[in-house]
Amino acid sequence: MPAPAPPAPRGAGRGRAPLLLVVPAVVVAAASLVPVVYLFIRAGQGGWAAVTATVWSEPTARLLARSLGLAAAVTGASVVIGVALAWLTVRCDLPARRLWQVVAALPLAVPSYVAAFAYLGSFPRFDGFRAAFVVLTLLSYPYVFLPVAATLARMDPSMEEAARSLGDGPVRVFWRVTLRQLRPAAATGSLLVALYVLSDFGAVSILRFDTLTRNIYLAYQASFDRTPAVVLGCLLLVFTFAIVTAEARTRGRARYHSGRGTHRQAAMVALGRARWAALVVPVSVAVLALGLPAVALGRWLLEAAQLDLDLGRVRHAAWGSLLSSSLGAAVTAVAAVPAALLAARYRGRVAGAVERATYLAHALPGIVIALALVFFSVRLGPLYQRLPVLVFAYFVLFLPLAVSAVYSSAVQAPPVLDEVARSLGRRPLAVLRTVTAPLLAPGVAAGAALVFLTCMKELPATLLLGPTGFDTLATLMWSSTSVAAFGEAALPAFLLVALAAVPTWVLSRRVGVGPAGAAGPRPGTVVPPGPGAGAGRGSG
Repeated sequence: MPAPAPPAPRGAGRGRAPLLLVVPAVVVAAASLVPVVYLFIRAGQGGWAAVTATVWSEPTARLLARSLGLAAAVTGASVVIGVALAWLTVRCDLPARRLWQVVAALPLAVPSYVAAFAYLGSFPRFDGFRAAFVVLTLLSYPYVFLPVAATLARMDPSMEEAARSLGDGPVRVFWRVTLRQLRPAAATGSLLVALYVLSDFGAVSILRFDTLTRNIYLAYQASFDRTPAVVLGCLLLVFTFAIVTAEARTRGRARYHSGRGTHRQAAMVALGRARWAALVVPVSVAVLALGLPAVALGRWLLEAAQLDLDLGRVRHAAWGSLLSSSLGAAVTAVAAVPAALLAARYRGRVAGAVERATYLAHALPGIVIALALVFFSVRLGPLYQRLPVLVFAYFVLFLPLAVSAVYSSAVQAPPVLDEVARSLGRRPLAVLRTVTAPLLAPGVAAGAALVFLTCMKELPATLLLGPTGFDTLATLMWSSTSVAAFGEAALPAFLLVALAAVPTWVLSRRVGVGPAGAAGPRPGTVVPPGPGAGAGRGSG
């Protein structure tokens, strides 16, 4: 999960990067740009008349307004909930606060379409903007909570103590000092929430709220002419980058570093008589985000026990989820190593270009990436609807998550160790194997866990690119809910949440929250990615 970036290690940027590192890093960055380039080429083939007819139309303007309005509303609400929960569970003497730190992160394990399906099944008239706003907010606030909680856990309390010594009260200290130090983490989390909402497909589809992503999918499925779908995808890309650019300019050069010396934990805020009353906040959020979907799934599981379920198909879907997610996580984590190492150890145009390129496609929704790869793989014949194309889609979508995790480990590994090994006669490959690789291992593992989690939840790319007859838990649940067979969807939804909860638990501990993470983020924790990157984005 995103957390404040550690400073670059001493020695970073010295010398010229070896070709052994530059070549694979450039190849990885170029591969991640294939869908973006092809998308614009395909849109141009439709002709400017078709492009302008799609862009300058009343339905497109309405869809754009609905998408941006939903993203703005969910982002604002997520910031309020995420910051409040982080403050209560990290800085206040809330009862069982370590437990609530973990519970507050768990909604990341719930795919948006699973929660939407649970809410709609429990309240059949709960649809439209209001429903999409509630469901997406309950599942998106952890993107703000996790980086803000990690920042609070490692924040130097000296500035707050200085403000109090000058006569400022608790509210004034929080508003003028603490909140300003939280601004970069909250801004990064806000960007992740906005990108998540813009790219969401499953929840808005189930809750019957028309957005750009839903209409891109419908335009692709309903017409032989895919030009409108491609043009809408490019339009979504343009506005996504506009949001990323606006966020970067708003954040500016804000940096808040702790002073030198031994890190001190900030004193707990005593809530007094309000200590138990404050529990209403985490309990309410947990009930709405986790409890209600769990109750609905439990009820449908009981109903499913009365049905003649095809358990063989469920086992096949579970195997498909594990197989495709494991392959996606392994390929992405390994591919991220040269790009992250180049960005962490060297400076210059090539290193900067590689780092930015790896983040570029991540700003695209899964359905847009899938459309680009459909057009690409159809022309290559044997690759269309084959597992390697699906794994490549996961690589493009989630590469920044792995790059961020590996980068964090790389900047904490002193380059001088490599230099010492080379001075002792070790060859470059031996240095990589015996010195660099062990130091990067925690970051690679964290990145693989994060990518595995997001691959498990991914829906639109899996729907369009999955091999014929290949099911995952996400696609099996989607096909059942599309015909209102909630009982049949309950078991794959339960298995999906249970499997996704494991990496979510591991990641919440690594970020520095939870029972084992009170001392702050561990080596390998994901750091704030570059523009457009996100942690844990599940394009469901």
